[in-house]
Amino acid sequence: MSRETVLSLLRERQGEYLSGEAMSRTLGISRAGVWKAIEGLRQEGYVISSAPNRGYRLEQGPDLVRAGELSGPLAGCLVGRELLCLDTVDSTNTECKRQAMAGAAEGLVVISDEQTGGRGRLGRSFQSPKGCGLYLSALLRPRLDPGEVTDFTAWAAVAVCDGIQAACGVRPQIKWTNDIILGGKKLVGILTELGLESESNALEYLIPGIGINVNHQPEDFSPEIRDIATSLAQQLGKTVRRSELAAQVILALDRAYRGFPENKGEYLEKYRSDCITPGHQVQLITPVSRQEAWAVEVDDQFRLVVELPDGERKALSAGEVSVRGMYGYV
Repeated sequence: MSRETVLSLLRERQGEYLSGEAMSRTLGISRAGVWKAIEGLRQEGYVISSAPNRGYRLEQGPDLVRAGELSGPLAGCLVGRELLCLDTVDSTNTECKRQAMAGAAEGLVVISDEQTGGRGRLGRSFQSPKGCGLYLSALLRPRLDPGEVTDFTAWAAVAVCDGIQAACGVRPQIKWTNDIILGGKKLVGILTELGLESESNALEYLIPGIGINVNHQPEDFSPEIRDIATSLAQQLGKTVRRSELAAQVILALDRAYRGFPENKGEYLEKYRSDCITPGHQVQLITPVSRQEAWAVEVDDQFRLVVELPDGERKALSAGEVSVRGMYGYV
């Protein structure tokens, strides 16, 4: 852990020298322990200069999402107050549920450099190649009834848009609830899952999982999704530092959760502004049917109101049906 805490101190004072003695006092470890941590970070690709009587200075580092990169920016947050950063995992949502069932406290964020079994809605997979994307899940334990958290995915979608805008200077759009797009292609997938106590049916945990295509190139996507998926790097024409993006997304998610559900008006307004689906002809897709409709508006419950060919209007929740554009992804 000393390696992460040393990295956090160097990140906070990047561009400045920080003495080994000062780090030793702050962290409560020996100067030999500081030196060992510095050497370990150098072996991982961090460029750390040193000067007699001045100490160590972080010059640059690899694109790694880890506690030492995030703990400083997330100081004081509820969401992200504890971080579990992994090299690989089956699914960050699945790992978050394992942690929840083991008694982990609210605010834990699980991040992985790779998912071998990333999941989307309706049993779909979410491709999560190593070193390309940002894959994270947060453990929340709101004291609310299950019916009161049904729109949290919409809040999370707005938070992701906020985080991407803060980190990258571009604001994506929401296709509908759990899919976020940029340049007309899918950039982000969100999967929110909850757990209920078996006897009381009370809400035990709420887990929003977020997968962002960050530095993917076309060849990183399988042929079947290559035409509908994109990444921040492809859209911006440059690579994005994933740790900086992770910090902004978690900060935005923390703000959203702290205001949930009291700040509904603010997030509903943002959601309506970001959602690109109203005003378009769409297909409503279930496992057994496909129907054309006109997307009219987002109602006060974050549901999509559609008008069917016979004039009937329906308000759809995300769990009921998939919505797709008539002639493309959106």
